[in-house]
Order: sequence, then C-alpha cells, then structure tokens
Amino acid sequence: MDLKKWMQNIITDVKVDLTDEFDRNFERKAFFDQAWPKTSLINRKGSMMARTNNLRRGYQAKIQGEKIAFTNSMPYASIHNEGGEITVTAKMKRYFWAMYYQAAGGIVYNVKSKAAAKTKKNTALSIEAEQFKALALMPIGKKIKIPSRRVIGPHPRVREIISGVVDNHLKELNDIILNKLKP
Repeated sequence: MDLKKWMQNIITDVKVDLTDEFDRNFERKAFFDQAWPKTSLINRKGSMMARTNNLRRGYQAKIQGEKIAFTNSMPYASIHNEGGEITVTAKMKRYFWAMYYQAAGGIVYNVKSKAAAKTKKNTALSIEAEQFKALALMPIGKKIKIPSRRVIGPHPRVREIISGVVDNHLKELNDIILNKLKP
C-alpha cells in the first residue's frame, strides 16, 4: 500500500465530510450547536444567511498538500463568519434607497381612499420599507456592527469528524495488514 495515497485518501475524506457539515450549518441556522444571533431586520425574502444562497454556494474546499483550505468567493463572507464592523458608504446609501423604493413600490393602495390597504403583505412591505429608509438615512461614515454568524471554523464537532475518518482508515489499514499476515 502506498502511504502517500493512503494519506491523500484520508485528507480527501475529511474534506468531503467537513464540507457537508459546514453546508448543513446553513440549514441549522447555527454553527453546529451554537445558534446564529437573530437579526433585527424584518425581511420577507427568507433567512439572513440564505436569501440568495450565494454565500452558501460560494464556499469551496481545496486540498493544498496535507492541508484543507476553505475559501469563499463572496466579499462579505468573512464579515459574516467572523463578525465585525462596516462603515456606511455613499454606495450603500444608494442601495438602501433603491431597496426602500422597491419595497414601498409594492404597496397596494385602495382606489377610493388612496390609502394603503391594510393587508399582511402591505404591513410587511411597509415595515421593510421603513427599515431600508432608516438605513438610507444613516450618515456616511457611521459604523454598523455585524455579529458573527460562523459557518466555518474550529469546533469540537470538527475534531470528531476528523477523528472518525482517521479511525476508519486505520481500521481498513489494520484489516489489510491482518489479511496479509494470514497463511
């Protein structure tokens, strides 16, 4: 048995298992057993971390020698994973205004009274529109705190997965050795 190939098989299996587990964090809305903090923003488009699933699809694992590197093509991946602060820019303000007009534009009005109809959809849209308006009115340079919503990183479960894969490969190696020793 080729030792390098055996080690590469272990690394490949660890990569596959960890990639699956990290992906499941999006379904769990938690980093294994540590729930992500709730967002104060109300949004009708789904979970904060899975509205477009670009963040989820952006994660890739690459084997580099005897290491596994997890990367993400989305520029905002690290701020979500690690947490931190972002500074409001003019471009962000334009985006918030655009989202405000989009949300406010979906509100249905009564023809006779010309007031917004009191429907669940209108209520949700008006709340969303008000939130975007509040964001758009923030001054340029203001700091927004982004809490950590970890997807990838060290955790006791990661160690368990690695140990399990290594144990399985050691058992296979043990079986191969025992079969070769039998007369």
